[in-house]
Amino acid sequence: MFSSAGIGELDLEKLGIKVVLSNELLPKRAEFYKKVHPNSKMIVGDITNKKIFDEYVGSIPDDAKLLIATPPCQGMSNIGKNKTDFLRQNDSRNFLFLSVVDVIKIKDFDYILIENVPQFLKMKYFYDGKLLELTDYLSAMFSDKYDIKVNVFNAKYFGIPQSRPRAIVRMYKKHLAWNEPKEQREITLKEAIGHLPSLESGEISNLKHHKARVHKESHIECMRYTPTGKSAFENIVYFPKKENGERVKGFKSSYKRMKWEQPAPTITIRSDAISSQENVHPGRKQADGTYSDARVLTLRELFIVSSINPDWDYPEEYSDTFIRQIIGESVPPKLMYQVVKGIKS
Repeated sequence: MFSSAGIGELDLEKLGIKVVLSNELLPKRAEFYKKVHPNSKMIVGDITNKKIFDEYVGSIPDDAKLLIATPPCQGMSNIGKNKTDFLRQNDSRNFLFLSVVDVIKIKDFDYILIENVPQFLKMKYFYDGKLLELTDYLSAMFSDKYDIKVNVFNAKYFGIPQSRPRAIVRMYKKHLAWNEPKEQREITLKEAIGHLPSLESGEISNLKHHKARVHKESHIECMRYTPTGKSAFENIVYFPKKENGERVKGFKSSYKRMKWEQPAPTITIRSDAISSQENVHPGRKQADGTYSDARVLTLRELFIVSSINPDWDYPEEYSDTFIRQIIGESVPPKLMYQVVKGIKS
């Protein structure tokens, strides 16, 4: 449920898992999903619409064992305007989760995986006249049938060179088992992408998907004078400016270079923009004192830090911006793999 474009499921076939049915609201993402997962039936539309819901439930095979639900996280994320509990409780997107509950009530799954941002765990839902946080709500609803485990797993501890904390809810029938994924050492950005050729804005390498986006010259200039791990807002002369030369106002988490000795920060849907959240390549200091790679990560670099095959043959009629958006929306495939791998029937 809420499949988006199907990035998180890319590695599940390695576990012998076949995704036989999916649902996505946005036609373009659903179209992409069908091209990447051609053996999965896709139902396009709003799951809160009774016709779509009934079609989805009616299409679930009786022998389906696992339900994966990844409701939209934008309403719960700390990024953007929705930063208070009041706003979260009044954002309709945050209650799409109740459609997942309705499906669980109707169908008899052995295993259920629900994934979202950590703030999801603070959401409150009514049960028997009481307002309960998510874990207590699920326990009240389903603890007679399922064991329920709730964790926040950060992708950087599971073989993925990106810091991306995700709330993972695992529900499984009481006679079954579902082990937690085993933690691994962190992989730094230097280990992950430090070997790739340096590129400046608009340059292309001989490696697949390793092509630098074209950026505004004003953005390039301020990033050339920004050291690894720093924001251009910290520069005395070469800071972000408007066309009239006036200083741009903003947070020091933007116009910012990543750090070589750490995993990448969380990749967002705006990984295309220098002006957005800590998107800029770490760069290397040059002889003239400036820094190389005044650009965002290439798709190849994004694939690597998101645990996607860097040579992935995605349908190339889709734009660079679209691919970045769906990666920013998704759980890294390796994290999904590591979590689902713990299922023991």
